[in-house]
Amino acid sequence: MPSKEKDILNIDIIKEMLNQKKARMKLNLAACASCSLCAESCFLFISKNQDPKYMPSYKVIHSLGKLYKKKGKVDKAALNEMRDLVWKNCVLCERCYCAFGIDIPSMIAFTRSILRSQGISGVYPHTLGAPEDASDENQIKSS
Repeated sequence: MPSKEKDILNIDIIKEMLNQKKARMKLNLAACASCSLCAESCFLFISKNQDPKYMPSYKVIHSLGKLYKKKGKVDKAALNEMRDLVWKNCVLCERCYCAFGIDIPSMIAFTRSILRSQGISGVYPHTLGAPEDASDENQIKSS
């Protein structure tokens, strides 16, 4: 069965975008010591019972880091996993603090740009599906 047009990725665009910021982003990724100091600056990490998927360094390493490691050669499923990390698990509030000076918000924003180039997008909170649990739904209603 042939793939739908919207399911086709343009790996060349991903590679081109990765190459535009390659030196800076690879330096930031290499400098990340996975020390998890950034985690305490993320209100989502704190409010989600310190789930590692909400840790700023985790979000970057498992999205942009994966894109650089695989040189942009990823499938739609991998990009959809990244979508959840950089939209559903991040509001891009820019509060992430890195003791090494890594600009985590710019890396997440860059990942979002790459995903958008492939027709993948999302908006926090929970526009990618139903709330995870009733407490999430109550938080949204009370906001």
